[in-house]
Amino acid sequence: MRPDAFTSTERGRVRKTTDGYWAFHPAEVPRRVSLSHEVVKLLDEATGAVHRLGGAGRLIPNPHLLIGPHLRLEAVLSSRIEGTKTDVDQLLLFEAGQLPTSDDSDDASEVANYIVAMEHGLARVHDGFPISVRLFREMHERLLQGVRGQHRRPGELRASPVWIGGATLDDAVFVPPPPFEMQQALGDLEMFLHETDLPLLVQLAIAHYQFEVIHPFLDGNGRIGRLMIPLMLVLRDALPQPLLYLSAYFEQYRSEYYDHLLRTSQSGDLMPWIAFFLRGVRRQARDSEDRTVRLVELQHRLRNELLDEGRPNSVIRLAEQLFAIPVVTAARVESMTGVSRPTAQAAIDALVERGDLTETTHRARNRVYRAPGIFEAVYGAIHVEESAIDPQLTLGFDDPTG
Repeated sequence: MRPDAFTSTERGRVRKTTDGYWAFHPAEVPRRVSLSHEVVKLLDEATGAVHRLGGAGRLIPNPHLLIGPHLRLEAVLSSRIEGTKTDVDQLLLFEAGQLPTSDDSDDASEVANYIVAMEHGLARVHDGFPISVRLFREMHERLLQGVRGQHRRPGELRASPVWIGGATLDDAVFVPPPPFEMQQALGDLEMFLHETDLPLLVQLAIAHYQFEVIHPFLDGNGRIGRLMIPLMLVLRDALPQPLLYLSAYFEQYRSEYYDHLLRTSQSGDLMPWIAFFLRGVRRQARDSEDRTVRLVELQHRLRNELLDEGRPNSVIRLAEQLFAIPVVTAARVESMTGVSRPTAQAAIDALVERGDLTETTHRARNRVYRAPGIFEAVYGAIHVEESAIDPQLTLGFDDPTG
């Protein structure tokens, strides 16, 4: 690491450790920030977008059915930032037990674990548990359980150095604090997360930056740091459900994302990073509001059509469940709705006849069905540019980490 690249000590100092390598020792999280005119304007716009999204979220008649699509999209995109190749279709097939190859299943397992980690964090927050280092560890344990990062101490804070970019500590672009200083910085960050002096979105921007600088785990730091954002929004009642995720934005502007994090440490100036973060909140809140409205309108229209047609309750229940899980098998429908296998298949056939489901495998047995209208309403409007990870800015150990 080049100490001379860090021209300010505002965010922390580069010091040589007792083990002989240079590392960044972060300063305490700033409790007061003087916002630029540009950032104040962006804060107003982003806050307004979050409020409108929260209003749309409170109108959802069955929120537990409509949170799943948002969370699956976030899981795919957040994991993609770290190099996982699974798309939404593959994740849904994996959940239905239908992925054809073990390589695809390995990637999908990592994405599925992201959902498990988020759901665990959300349940804990709803039960009144504070966002804390302990909660991050619990989520981290679930994130890495049984997947390729499982040897990197799931649920445990690192006890050894990590580095970002380069092949060793000596040629790294950035080296987070050594373990003892890491623990001190985490304690300060935890206290900061419980404070309410700063505007919430500014607090989240600073907290996400500080978490990534601390880099408390051997793997999974980016994913846990991104999961913190929707959890805080729910905890502070800015949103009724975890509807806002920033990974689509961070994925599209991946190089800028990493560059802002690094340059904030080097220059000490928080404003470019906060502005970048707020632009992401503004864009993704508007996008999520549009998607939520599309889902609610489609759900309302489909339910009314089925009722007007006099369809049995099993068909109506299946149609509602498809908003949470738009790829199903007969066995999965049987489990989801609690009906017999013949009744489940009859409900599927009724929706196939209407065009609400299509069979995708063309097999005689173990057929897989997809809800194209719902899938398009949730995922069809997402356009994320493919961008290569800059090897000098990849968050990592000696391999990229999440």
